[in-house]
Amino acid sequence: MTDNDDDHAFSEGQGFDDPYEGFDLEPPEFEVDPDKVDPVDSRVVTDLLDQRNISSDAVDPGQLLDVGLEYMHINRHEQAAETFERVAQYTDDDRLKQEAWTNKGAAHAELEEWDAAIGAYKEALNFDEESDHAATAETNLAYALWKSGRSEQALEHAERAVEIDPRFGEGWYNRGFFLLERGLADEAIDAFDNAVRLGFRNADVLEEKARALEEVGEFDRAEELAEEVDEMREEAEQQLLE
Repeated sequence: MTDNDDDHAFSEGQGFDDPYEGFDLEPPEFEVDPDKVDPVDSRVVTDLLDQRNISSDAVDPGQLLDVGLEYMHINRHEQAAETFERVAQYTDDDRLKQEAWTNKGAAHAELEEWDAAIGAYKEALNFDEESDHAATAETNLAYALWKSGRSEQALEHAERAVEIDPRFGEGWYNRGFFLLERGLADEAIDAFDNAVRLGFRNADVLEEKARALEEVGEFDRAEELAEEVDEMREEAEQQLLE
């Protein structure tokens, strides 16, 4: 498997891509008033974010969380990590704390600070171990552990993610990837099938399933999927050109 050290995401064709959709690292879009600022000028957006810093005696944790997500969006990951930590410090809402720690882990992962990311994800799991944020923390923790060379622990957490949320399609994809890395191709195929059934169907999932099919000797099915993957990627490239 090839690994792109510049992105903490599954490398294209070998399980990881940018962005790797199985790991919930991308924040949602945020709106900028086009009458006040060019929305493509990240420097101006950054200035607006800095103006929104809140004093310690008057913190709105929800608003502060949004600021952290916006920092993520413009790739200011160090500031994002600091902001998410402040959210966790100032809120009494355990669910918001869990979300903040999960996002803090993602920010550290963007910086390839794997030990810090692992610590943040584990902190998130100290709260509700059955929530949607817990499932995200588990699957992101799996990736960080894998990057740290602890693949056996990674599989354990990937499995835990789908135990928490059996309808977590990305989680099933992640589980399949780690199973395949361990040489458990049959189980990996089942996991990829679950991901597809839950609506998580893209070129990466099909490509990994094709790789698993090759491992179990089902070369014809693997070739069919590989052809479908090529078609999907050609269509995606064509759409970008239009």
